[in-house]
Amino acid sequence: MKLQISEIRKKDYNQAIGFAIKGMHLDWYINNRFILNLYGRYFWYLELGRATQAFAVYAGEVFAGVLLAEIKGEPKRYCSIWRNLYVKVFDFLQHHVAGKGVDSYDNANKEMFKKYSESHAPDGEIIFLAANPDVKIKGIGTALLNELEKREKEKEIYLYTDSACTYQFYEYRGFELVGEKDVVLKLGKKNVELTCLLYSKVL
Repeated sequence: MKLQISEIRKKDYNQAIGFAIKGMHLDWYINNRFILNLYGRYFWYLELGRATQAFAVYAGEVFAGVLLAEIKGEPKRYCSIWRNLYVKVFDFLQHHVAGKGVDSYDNANKEMFKKYSESHAPDGEIIFLAANPDVKIKGIGTALLNELEKREKEKEIYLYTDSACTYQFYEYRGFELVGEKDVVLKLGKKNVELTCLLYSKVL
């Protein structure tokens, strides 16, 4: 079936939240289904609010994948007062509940980016990329990256990921590992060991 690229439809936002939960293995860290869904929504709203590019792959009428990117100098067209409020409230609550577990991950990313930016001046960031795990069609992620490259050719792009995600996908498509840092997330009584990764590529 032919894949088609278009702006993501609002009716597909809830499904994109499910992609985030599955693709990022959020259920590794959160056992409560209700809280897991709240966090998935928080993550999607956070990244959508930053995005200057938000487009999707469709296989016919089936929502097959999505990419969000923030590019310097481009307008943020997906902001919402209600979604911003949700993000602020959830962010406040998670830092009080998860505390240092959240901070250690964020700080690792900040440290990697600080070192990377000493010798690079990136034009933007891929802030979310996910394929529908129920669509058994190859090339969804590649189609999304190809579309971004067509729109933002010759720009230097970076992205954060970690060892819980399929980071090898980016390596296969020419991204260079430019930062790596081990962290331990302390989530209540659970300790989760991860390696935070920073990748970069000139499109």
